[in-house]
Amino acid sequence: MSLKSFLTRIWSTIRSLFNSFPLSLKTAVHIGVGVTENIKHFVDSPLADVLTAIIPGEVDNKIREVLKNGIPIILTNLKLADECGPTKDPQEITKCAIKSLQNLEGEIKSAFLHNLSVLISQLAADGKLSWSDGVYIVEWYYQHQYKTAE
Repeated sequence: MSLKSFLTRIWSTIRSLFNSFPLSLKTAVHIGVGVTENIKHFVDSPLADVLTAIIPGEVDNKIREVLKNGIPIILTNLKLADECGPTKDPQEITKCAIKSLQNLEGEIKSAFLHNLSVLISQLAADGKLSWSDGVYIVEWYYQHQYKTAE
């Protein structure tokens, strides 16, 4: 079996798994990838509420609040906000962490973005998405659904 056919079978299995997910988990993965992409492309503005800017507008209000509270915690736990000083302001933590992330390059940046997508998807899924499933599903979704829709 060639490597290409092996990988094709793996992606097919992951697609099947994703298609069997309840709508709430599919939505959580979509949110995780969408927020991460918004973080990747965020342009700071003194007038912008950064958390509102990075969370897609179609996200349910309850999930939006969970994300607004949880994203700064995730960014802090990933040590992306270490350069921010002792601030506790979620907006400032998020802005600083985004700057830190945007200054990363190559594979390190990709690894942080992937981890961020998985963690945000878990947050949006209200604990119903495991880390191990999230790693595969988020990567598959990004490569086969999100990027092809751009």
